Amino acid sequence: MKVNLLIPARECEAELVVKKSRFIARLVPVQDRGQVNAAVARARLDYPDARHHCWAYLLGRPADATGAGMSDDGEPAGTAGKPILNVLQHGELGNVLVIVVRYFGGIKLGAAGLVRAYANATRQVLDITPAQRLTHWHCYLLCGDFSLEQPLRHLLSGLQGKLSQIDYGVGIEVQLQLAADDVIPVRNFCAAHGAELKAVD
Repeated sequence: MKVNLLIPARECEAELVVKKSRFIARLVPVQDRGQVNAAVARARLDYPDARHHCWAYLLGRPADATGAGMSDDGEPAGTAGKPILNVLQHGELGNVLVIVVRYFGGIKLGAAGLVRAYANATRQVLDITPAQRLTHWHCYLLCGDFSLEQPLRHLLSGLQGKLSQIDYGVGIEVQLQLAADDVIPVRNFCAAHGAELKAVD
């Protein structure tokens, strides 16, 4: 299974004004609910005079998130947290929290207007957020002939994988750290050269 995950590279903010109401969208990388709670609390401290601090988060990949949550924070039910979450679920980033802080401008937007505003503010901050790939490493032991060392090093130079240790005995024993996408090419290399590859974690 592919375990690479696209996550936010850093925290970002974007602002949207709709009929004099200010919507400040803050995107925060998160790994668990504790970080979500801390980031929401920090947003309340940073914008203490705002009327609403609405939010939604996803843990894991958007297509099959391992955790999700949302809050309308006093807005009519379904007009804030849900549209924020909906945008996140149709995006590419995982392990992400978006908090949209609203300063009321004196003109009511109506339910449909609120949904659009919260969704658009979320899209706006997603559009400016740089992404990075989170890679889960797995440890493997490769056993083979001495002649494999240089071809193996050459193969790894084109992959994400790392050679962490090599022991010389009757042959070589190489400890490797491989990303999920690296395993098949390394297995194919071993099959072609009569080497053995086994997972050690």
